[in-house]
Amino acid sequence: MKIVAINDIKVAYSEAGDPESGVGPVILIHGLAEGRDSWSGTQADLPGLHTFAYDLRGHGATTAGEGAGTLEQLGLDLIRFLEQVTGPAVVVGFSLGGTIALWAAAERPDLVRRTVVLGTSSLVGRSAVQFYLNRIEIAGDTASPEFRDAIRSDTAAALFTATDQLDDITEARLAAIGDGSGYINASRAMAALNESPLTPRLADITIHVDVVGADHDAFCPAKAARIIVDNLSDVTYREVPNAGHLMNVDNPSAVTQVLLGTIAGRH
Repeated sequence: MKIVAINDIKVAYSEAGDPESGVGPVILIHGLAEGRDSWSGTQADLPGLHTFAYDLRGHGATTAGEGAGTLEQLGLDLIRFLEQVTGPAVVVGFSLGGTIALWAAAERPDLVRRTVVLGTSSLVGRSAVQFYLNRIEIAGDTASPEFRDAIRSDTAAALFTATDQLDDITEARLAAIGDGSGYINASRAMAALNESPLTPRLADITIHVDVVGADHDAFCPAKAARIIVDNLSDVTYREVPNAGHLMNVDNPSAVTQVLLGTIAGRH
């Protein structure tokens, strides 16, 4: 684990792979209630690429700082990471991480060379807002049975084939959530996409974007992916089979192949 001071936080990240990769650096951004370790298997499976996986503010080993509860703040954290650590890079984001990646691609195309977003939404509906508000309300005590049960339920709903890993994945997610400050901050940022969707800004993205869905994703279904695809000028859609929202758990080999195909041009 490495640490870098960015904005008002100290960011923990893991670096792996070949620094001489012709592709250049690849940044992996995790989703809500996760940490950089959720990409550890992917990093191990991509030794030919130079990868960086970092913990979002308030997740894992990254400090929370003064959370603004906005996508802009999380996006600026990414931009500073690009400026201070990697330079221009391919940015891969899952779920919340994908939304952050799209924001940064619209804001700084000079730093984001290509984007791959998995299980990502650019806006959320009223039911999703209520979901985030409910989780925010109970996240003040992440050790409570109510919150632990909620994360376990959310994890179960995000899995399709790897249900035997439910307990282990739930504990890993709870560990990444920690005291809940980053989880609350990111949940507020996502809930705000109801009144202020990212969708209009997709027209500002000039780089190529690969949108990746999973065939059994209940959190970001095909409709969410279609909205992103329809609002981008340079885009390819791919789908991971036999997977729910946590596609990196349900079908990690397929996710690896998608990333190899999109980033390195290998299938």
